[in-house]
Amino acid sequence: MAASTSGRDLRADARLNREQVIAAARELFAERGPDVPTDEVARRACVSTGTLYRRFPDRQVLIRAVALDGFHRVVAIARTAEDEEPDAWQALTRFVHQARAELRLATWLSVWFASTWAELQEDPENQRLRKILLKILDRLVRSAQADGDMRTDVDTGDLALLIALLLRPIPGLHTELSQRSADRTLELMLDSLRAHDNNQPLPHHKITIVDLEPGH
Repeated sequence: MAASTSGRDLRADARLNREQVIAAARELFAERGPDVPTDEVARRACVSTGTLYRRFPDRQVLIRAVALDGFHRVVAIARTAEDEEPDAWQALTRFVHQARAELRLATWLSVWFASTWAELQEDPENQRLRKILLKILDRLVRSAQADGDMRTDVDTGDLALLIALLLRPIPGLHTELSQRSADRTLELMLDSLRAHDNNQPLPHHKITIVDLEPGH
């Protein structure tokens, strides 16, 4: 019995160490960018460098773990918004506001670590989470349009690409202005998606989730 308990304790410790390292890496990447030394991640996580390398033998493995952790968080935010908000439009706006930090970090990671990010797009877990998120957003978009709250000449692909464009970094823009601009642009984006009597027609066809599938 003692050996079994010890084994459970070790597994729990290993899981906690892994979670601490991922959380520390997320914070440091968000604060300081891609060049944070690995030993600094270990210090922030309160683990030894050896422990970090046992869990994450190279930087690519750590980046993948940080990205997937962020995707799990984004899906959880979308699910909670859909479950708790009284209507689809409020759920969509809540999702966009609450998921911003995670989505922004994901966007920056895709820029900083392009080759690793390209490999991540083929990861089965990443693909699974992406499908779940797009299905939730698609339900919310269709419900918001049926309620008369969202313009009907847009689709879920339009929303996803707008968010991605909004969160993409602008070279040379200092942090405070970048944040202020993102806040204002977010509200402009949401206002442009609302159904108004004076909505201007959009060019081309609506962008759907099918259009976002690889190779389409």
